[in-house]
Amino acid sequence: MTTFVVSDTHFGHAGMLSERMGRPRPFGSVEEMDEHMVSAWNNRVTRNDRVIHIGDFAYGCSLAHARSIFDRLAGHKTLVRGNHEQRGERLDWQGGIHDVLRLSIQDRGMPAPVDLWMSHYAHRTWPDAHRGRIHLFGHSHGSLPATASSCDVGVDCWRFRPVAVPEVMELLADVAAREAGVAAVAQMAEAA
Repeated sequence: MTTFVVSDTHFGHAGMLSERMGRPRPFGSVEEMDEHMVSAWNNRVTRNDRVIHIGDFAYGCSLAHARSIFDRLAGHKTLVRGNHEQRGERLDWQGGIHDVLRLSIQDRGMPAPVDLWMSHYAHRTWPDAHRGRIHLFGHSHGSLPATASSCDVGVDCWRFRPVAVPEVMELLADVAAREAGVAAVAQMAEAA
């Protein structure tokens, strides 16, 4: 089993294609967007994998449309509520529906558990942040840059598909290396 995280799919939401969005999605229609995301999801996720959806599953569509998409998606699915869950909360999330979710994940091949704090909204601080707990969020549609300990896992940041926890950890390590480099340059400049 692999654990994937994802946010802000906004299935059925035509507004995601609008120029009013900071980063309009590059699809010709809502149907194309939905079908692309279903395909991208199912090309990564098997029926035995776990997917934690960190909010805003569907918006601007009927419950029947949201349910038809949901039923086609592979994996054991859990929802962390977003701000657009009028439809999402009415679906059969096997892992339940949560306001926030705190858990440790150690899938096969991971050398150590990864402690996670998941909320639809980005936090400046969160429980056990000082002990290395990672914060995964959505809502910002890629407008908030990752830090060494938090990032947006929305589809707008991850090629319109769920992302595996080790992939998130690679991004955070890259950010940490860049942040350390910036700090080292600043220290050298200050010492000069």
